[in-house]
Amino acid sequence: MAGDKPETVKHYPFWFGGFASVVAAVCTHPLDLAKVRMQTAEERGKTMMQTFMHVLQNEGVFAMYKGLSASILRQATYSTTRFGTYEKLKDIASGDSNLTPPFYIILPIAMAAGWIGGAVGNPADIVNIRMQNDMALHPHDRRNYRNALDGLWRMARDEGPRSLFRGIWPNTTRGVLMTASQMVSYDEFKNVLVHHGGMDPKSMTTHFSASMLAGLVATTVCSPVDVAKTRVMNAKERHQPAMVILKEAVQSEGILFAFRGWMPSFIRLGPHTIVTFIVLEKLKSLV
Repeated sequence: MAGDKPETVKHYPFWFGGFASVVAAVCTHPLDLAKVRMQTAEERGKTMMQTFMHVLQNEGVFAMYKGLSASILRQATYSTTRFGTYEKLKDIASGDSNLTPPFYIILPIAMAAGWIGGAVGNPADIVNIRMQNDMALHPHDRRNYRNALDGLWRMARDEGPRSLFRGIWPNTTRGVLMTASQMVSYDEFKNVLVHHGGMDPKSMTTHFSASMLAGLVATTVCSPVDVAKTRVMNAKERHQPAMVILKEAVQSEGILFAFRGWMPSFIRLGPHTIVTFIVLEKLKSLV
């Protein structure tokens, strides 16, 4: 693994990871919208394709990109922070050796980076979820944010500044799990493919394979927290405790509610992870 035969650390600008994630978000936004709709739907049993068709038939083609500005803002804050922090801390841990630190070092580094990224990106994440799910609500309950900045302003004005950090604990927990499972597994899978599979470290096939496997791991690890985070952030009552929301969900839907939307989550996160790391590797090659 990473400690057996470490590869050379690549140094690159802080914003590379955020830019790669923004590109991925634009490409996969309709999949993210379908995931949010399935996680918040009161009616159970709809497949991803049925969710897609419902949106297209009732809201139009452009509704698939509802909340795109918030999705871009989220990646620009959340992913820029977690990718940049992860690489910076990894550089510090590698010291003068210029080699990738072993697994037991990069895992806590990834967890710390994910927590910080989750906190920084929390306000944009709330607006993102609300904008994507708005048309699924009764007209009386819709928020009708014009864009991400309008959503942030109206939340702070109407619900108070504290509302911008609603659901921060499940969100930072997800950030920890996502970064640890996605980034560390990508580094580990890539290392295994190169050093044990004989693959070229600069090959697109290597990057594609490692990122697809990382997406599978990240989806499975993060699904329960992702569903919980979505429910809390989208709740209609402002000050309803997160544990009350989750307890009601378990009572009405069963414990498996935590894995609702797993397939669209993977179908979305898989391509998102692949695009992110391929773009990131291409940016790295320019440095």
